[in-house]
Amino acid sequence: MELRHLRCLIAVAEELHFGRAAKRLHLSQPPVSLAIKELEAELGLRLFERTSRHITLTRGGEEVLRDARAVLARTESLRQHAHGASRGHGGTLSIGFISLAAYSFLPDVLRRFTGDFPDVRTSLHESTTDQMLGDLETGTLDVGCIFASPLLPATLTYQATNRDPLIVALPEKHPLAHMARVPLERLAGEQFLTFERHFGPMMFDTVVSTCMRHGFSPKIFPARQMHTIVSLVSGGIGVALVPACVQVLHREGVVYRPLRGDRTPVETGAAWRTEDDSSIVREFIRYLPNLR
Repeated sequence: MELRHLRCLIAVAEELHFGRAAKRLHLSQPPVSLAIKELEAELGLRLFERTSRHITLTRGGEEVLRDARAVLARTESLRQHAHGASRGHGGTLSIGFISLAAYSFLPDVLRRFTGDFPDVRTSLHESTTDQMLGDLETGTLDVGCIFASPLLPATLTYQATNRDPLIVALPEKHPLAHMARVPLERLAGEQFLTFERHFGPMMFDTVVSTCMRHGFSPKIFPARQMHTIVSLVSGGIGVALVPACVQVLHREGVVYRPLRGDRTPVETGAAWRTEDDSSIVREFIRYLPNLR
């Protein structure tokens, strides 16, 4: 099996047409068809169902496609690291992060790391936890700063970096904004701004379960980014339960208050591939906070 087989597989799977896949790969069609036949013979598996008018991936083909993408992603990462080292740049580091990491530990970690390793080319990618877990597995990312997740794949290692208590963000003219600590049950009739569950299941579930413990099911107004949530609070659209680190987001018209009788923690951390032997990744991890 060669990398050309995997590239042909991916091209045909994405184009679902041998002619278009060949054009994309700057090849004629026969070598692409031959590569797929060779790969099917080596794997002992039919990758595509072909008719006179349509091509579709088989179930087995879908599994092979996922692995092929992961192999090529790691190959590209290896090439980039080697290219950087050969030019004296010290290699590359791709970091994904949720917004909470940018409000808490990440800026200080990056400042210290880039100061000590100025030749490492560091790229940052804001994303969601579920997306980063997949990108870490395929090698698209080296490190992901994520919400703690019970769905962490067995191939990844996780280290907790922050645990922040939930606080409430209120419009400054809200009737409870003057209180030093807000009883959550007094907000039962409010609209709660929080992440869509698809994009932030841990945060969504934490908000809902906290409200339920205080005797009510919250009315949810979904959003995708923390800065959007805080801006909507400023506009009087609703209230929000947010980790305490979000207080660094100063928005006119928003006040932050601790909750009375509740210190529900929200945990964030960093994840990376357990078998990643990159010295750059190992060095970066040394700079992360470690909550034991």
